[in-house]
Amino acid sequence: MPLTADDVDRFVAARPRLEAIAYRLLGSAAEAEDAVQETFLRWQAADVERVEVPEAWLTKVLTNLCLSQLTSARARRETYVGQWLPEPLLAGDPMLGPADTAEQRESVSYAVLTLMERLTPNERAVYVLREAFGYRHREIAEILDLTEAACQQIFHRAKQHVADGRTRTEIDEAAARKIVEEFLAAATSGRTEPLVRLLTADAVSVGDGGGKVPARAKAFEGAVAVAKFLRGLFKPAESKRAMLGGRPEVHITTANGGPAVVAVVDGRVVGVMCLEITADGIAAFRNQINPDKLVRATERWAAGDHGEPLFVAY
Repeated sequence: MPLTADDVDRFVAARPRLEAIAYRLLGSAAEAEDAVQETFLRWQAADVERVEVPEAWLTKVLTNLCLSQLTSARARRETYVGQWLPEPLLAGDPMLGPADTAEQRESVSYAVLTLMERLTPNERAVYVLREAFGYRHREIAEILDLTEAACQQIFHRAKQHVADGRTRTEIDEAAARKIVEEFLAAATSGRTEPLVRLLTADAVSVGDGGGKVPARAKAFEGAVAVAKFLRGLFKPAESKRAMLGGRPEVHITTANGGPAVVAVVDGRVVGVMCLEITADGIAAFRNQINPDKLVRATERWAAGDHGEPLFVAY
């Protein structure tokens, strides 16, 4: 039976929440959109008159589609060229979902999305549904066809895994922006020492070029190694301009709720650098330069007014 207008409206109303769940589960906006579209096709094919709670039905279908996707994604990422990082979402993107509580904001942060790659598909699903969307363990158990006790155990384990990889205290947004400005000034100074002073001793820098743009296969580790890499990254070179198709305009913004540096060439986002800033200094740089993972960022950037760039690189 074809969907009625009310049936379509129910799905449209649920779509933002479904996209936000799928993004947190998959770490990819493009894959999240595909999962939500497939959920709609399942909704079209269902006998919706017999669905007692449409929200629960749609969430169950979407979550299980994402679980299947996560299982196959693990196999694909074994052959991924270089480091794999999530697709960044710039400020105001509706796919970021709810951000009313600290737990919701934390669950979509770039650092936590990266840490969630360590979780099993079930751990990731339970963590996201509970921490970011407030589902009760009984509801999650019904979605995943598990017992409530099993869900509680999985959630405890997942939360511990995330906490083990993220132990530092965060600082406020104004202080973070000031540190980003200091970082960019140091990075363009041509000297390593000012950069080292801004970093934690165990700082890391990871880049995802996806085989499309050159990026080191292994992370840079330690303040000195990271500082030397960053100094070279911001050093002017004709080869960089040629690779990027022009001189990138550099802006400070936010991505996934945290401080970020965005490089833009002729309106096209060519890089998003997400910084993990703590009370002890900058602990991590996660650099997304894979053009396939910057399409949505470019669309979002084009829709906003960002003012003049901080500077034009190279």
